[in-house]
Amino acid sequence: MGVGRRCGCCGRGKSVGAWLCAMLLLWLCRQVAPQCPESCHCAWESGTVLCSDAGLREVPQGLPADTVSLHLERNFIRTIPESAFSDLPNLQDLYLSHNRIESLSPGALRHLSTDLKLLDLSHNLLRRVSREDFGSTRAKTRLYHNPWHCDCNLQELVETLNLEPETVNGIVCESSARVGGEGGRWEELGGAGEHVGQPLVKLLDAGVNFCSLQRKTTDVAMLVTMFAWFFMVIVYVVYYVRQNQAEARRHLEYLKSLPSPRKTPVETDTLSTGI
Repeated sequence: MGVGRRCGCCGRGKSVGAWLCAMLLLWLCRQVAPQCPESCHCAWESGTVLCSDAGLREVPQGLPADTVSLHLERNFIRTIPESAFSDLPNLQDLYLSHNRIESLSPGALRHLSTDLKLLDLSHNLLRRVSREDFGSTRAKTRLYHNPWHCDCNLQELVETLNLEPETVNGIVCESSARVGGEGGRWEELGGAGEHVGQPLVKLLDAGVNFCSLQRKTTDVAMLVTMFAWFFMVIVYVVYYVRQNQAEARRHLEYLKSLPSPRKTPVETDTLSTGI
């Protein structure tokens, strides 16, 4: 009986040890294996991460570093933080359409891989952006179906990005800068503007230039600033010269006011003896 009990205990000990080993191996595998964020599905073979229709309100954290294609369509994302894609060096396709993106944090897209081939920002709430927001990306870009305010910033962006040709006519002005007031100056008005409902590319092809008068105004401001500095320099030089002249005049008058040196009696006697 004693031997049987000992054998039974040994058997149970071995099974518990095996179970602990299995749990430890499972834990180690989870630590080493890449993790997929909640509400997403990861296809490890293709490097595709699917987070579409997941009710997300922000870009998920902990995305696999070897992600090649990231799908974030049809969520409730409002903004893109600066470091959202900084740890995705292999990213080639980024789908952000059908969200509620109103703004891009400064530098949000600058961390995108140089291998990025497609950037989809269509069907969002983007209104104003600048070239700096997109960094140096050369990816094919979709910007259609956003409530764009057409101005010089958007014009420069469109002229810089590699827009998908079949979608450029979808970049429509919901509002725009327009000519108004005396002198035909550009005004950023609260109203819609004169180019509402028109594709920006067609306006540019028709000769509309949202940057021309703005650049002229900038040039005039620079000229005025340069003239003001030049005038200040001249005033300072004139003041400096006059101040020096006044100082020199006072010094000369002071020298004149000093008593002239008189000959001593010894010098007079010496001169008389010599004669």
